[in-house]
Amino acid sequence: MDGAKRRVILITDGDKFARKSLEIVAKEIGGRCLSISNGNPTVLDGPVIVKQIKKAAYDPVLVMFDDSGFIGEGAGEKAMKYVATHKDIEVLGIIAVASNPKHEEWTKVDLCIDREGELTANGIDKYGIQELEVGKLYGDTVYCLDELNVPLIVGIGDIGKMAGKDHFEKGSPITRKAVELILERSGFNGNRKKGEKTDS
Repeated sequence: MDGAKRRVILITDGDKFARKSLEIVAKEIGGRCLSISNGNPTVLDGPVIVKQIKKAAYDPVLVMFDDSGFIGEGAGEKAMKYVATHKDIEVLGIIAVASNPKHEEWTKVDLCIDREGELTANGIDKYGIQELEVGKLYGDTVYCLDELNVPLIVGIGDIGKMAGKDHFEKGSPITRKAVELILERSGFNGNRKKGEKTDS
């Protein structure tokens, strides 16, 4: 893959539940979870994250960013903007994760997946329950998403949680569906066998 753009999915959550779920989903879809990108808030800066993405053995690379409730552009969003606009990175899509109801920050989303796995044009809250507003999701690391030129933004509830519906012991089915939807819409067909070791 030398010289080729690395294909990534960005996720606006970075706690231990998100990391565990994304590691499992990456293994199932034949990609790679950049485990060291986890953190609440994000610790690594953009250049370091890009360097680590390039070291990943396979695409797609699932990368986590988290502002831990910081209002405005926090560390997670600064790192995400750097990665998303890097010349060596192709963003297949973003998974926007909802946080507390009516958080001060929100973003437009193309569609959402509720905790029952249903696609909807409505927003989603952190529990994965549909809200009344169409195409709008409240979160704590979504401040800059509208500025990014990405093909698809999918909103979901709190990764690995959603009242147990997305628990990693169940294979985090809602998170997996969001990842698979982005891969399907992007036309990405993978480049390795499913089930191989993926965490880094």
